[in-house]
Order: sequence, then C-alpha cells, then structure tokens
Amino acid sequence: MSYLRATRVLCWLLGVALVVSVIHYVDNYVDYADFPKPAPGSSMPSPSATTIAVAWFVLTAFGALGLVLWFRRRITLSAIALVVYSLSGLVGFGHYAVPGAFHMVWWRQVHVIADICCGAAILAFALWSAWHSDELSPPGTR
Repeated sequence: MSYLRATRVLCWLLGVALVVSVIHYVDNYVDYADFPKPAPGSSMPSPSATTIAVAWFVLTAFGALGLVLWFRRRITLSAIALVVYSLSGLVGFGHYAVPGAFHMVWWRQVHVIADICCGAAILAFALWSAWHSDELSPPGTR
C-alpha cells in the first residue's frame, strides 16, 4: 500500500474512531450510574466518571499526535502514538469483565463494541505501518 493510500485509510479510521469514542465516552460520563461496576472488594478497577473523561482527552491527544507524526513521515513514532490511542477503544473490553455488562441496552452495546472494533483496527494499522515503515518513509529518512 502506498503512503497516500495508507494516509486515506488512517484518516478514515481516526475519523470514525473519534465519532464513536465521543459517543461512548460521553455516555460513560453522563450515564455513569447506568454502567455495571465491579463488586465491592473486587480487584477489577472501577474508574470514576472524571477519570473516564480525562482518559478520553489524554488518549485522543495521542491519536492527534499520531496523525501529526504520520504527516511528518515519522512512521515509527506515529505507530507508537497510535498504539497508545488504540487503547481508547480497546479499554471497552473492560465493560465485559464485570457482571451485568451483557444486560446493557442494545444501543450501549453497539457503541461499546464499535469502539472496541475501532481500537482493534487502529492497533492493526499501527502495527502494519511500523512493520512497513521503511516503505512508507521518504528515501532520505530511512
């Protein structure tokens, strides 16, 4: 895949992931009480609504950094930032680690699963781009 085509794929992935993550994280924050939580005394983490909101901003900043580095043709550094950003979606697996998660309303299931899928797609793209960084970087930067 050429750098130009990979750039289009990355922009689409990040665009979709941004929209899905906004829906997911806003729902997490606004309807925090409606999400299943680990039982008291459980070793499973139970982040507060504020922690969830802050995490979205921090992780999304890594996505933006990954895109900036990509456009500067710093492919390996971009891939590292994108791996961190992919955690924004992959952390959705945590919902299914607590009892009651499979009983959430259908539309909540959709955005949680969509966010997980976006995280997995961005992780796959980041790993692919790191693997092909020599081909994607301009000749003078190898």
